[in-house]
Amino acid sequence: MSALRVAVLGVGVMGGYHATALAERVAHARVTVVSDADGARAGQVAHAVGARVEADPLAAINAADVDAVVIASPGSAHEEQVLACLDRRIPVLCEKPLTLAADAAYRIVERESLLPAPLVQLGFMRRFDAEYAALRSLMASGELGAPLLLHCVHRNPAQSDAFTSEMMMRDSVVHEADVARFLLDEEIVAVTVKRPRASREAPPGVSDPMLVLMETESGRLVDVEISGRSRVAYEVRTELVAERGNAMIGLDGGPLVARVGGVRGRVQSAGFIERFATAYDTELQRWVRAARRGTIDGPGTWDGYAAVAVCAAGVEAVRTGARVPVELAPRPVRVAA
Repeated sequence: MSALRVAVLGVGVMGGYHATALAERVAHARVTVVSDADGARAGQVAHAVGARVEADPLAAINAADVDAVVIASPGSAHEEQVLACLDRRIPVLCEKPLTLAADAAYRIVERESLLPAPLVQLGFMRRFDAEYAALRSLMASGELGAPLLLHCVHRNPAQSDAFTSEMMMRDSVVHEADVARFLLDEEIVAVTVKRPRASREAPPGVSDPMLVLMETESGRLVDVEISGRSRVAYEVRTELVAERGNAMIGLDGGPLVARVGGVRGRVQSAGFIERFATAYDTELQRWVRAARRGTIDGPGTWDGYAAVAVCAAGVEAVRTGARVPVELAPRPVRVAA
């Protein structure tokens, strides 16, 4: 088979990373088309990866030299762009969120269910991280007994003043929502948010940090400490508490070193790309292999929809302080080929 010809829509931080990875590190793929609202940026990325620029993202999706699409455009554009890929029946890797609203995400779930094979993969890269995969395998083995609790930490070192409490839910906690579903293999049914005293780093009216409590359908609990402005480093940890033991991942790389003066520590990640670079590349390689067969290899539209629904409940919990149920529509049954 020839190399998969990929259009990349949106070449900001994430899209630019994917374009470079596809061009330099992922086998059996090449970027043929780049599209971005910023023409100059699109031109720079296209030149670097040997692609051409197409100003209209829908024209890029429908181009004759495109076999598959990576969507890293703003979330407000995702519904139209994903549906256009489904109309053409070509595979797509869509960065989170699937859409901004749960009803829009469900429309995509329903549309894709009419096709013989899944075509939309969501960019939840943690599923491709070695530590998360190992923790899931450990849980599945039954060695530690039944999982009871997940404790999660998600700290970003800095964000702009435009990064509100609601964005902390939609852009950051969305990963913990997916991780919880991935590790526990069940749906989240309710979300509660507690807003402690805000850091002086937070702009007026923004609650930072927050504590998010998610309840699963079997009664397990997942708590998330989310911070957008820790000023320290990018820190992501998950600890499992089970019947016969516990396990923690995300302690960053390298040995724990003690230094003169009593200071000890490990190397910490500066940002999310540094922490999950290998996971991103693994995700892309597996997607390319599956896309060449006309399908996906990872989280699909239902996972994207469920994450959007959990975050919608979380946003409402931020606004009201109440325990908010997660509302999920029935899962469609895929129509046979």
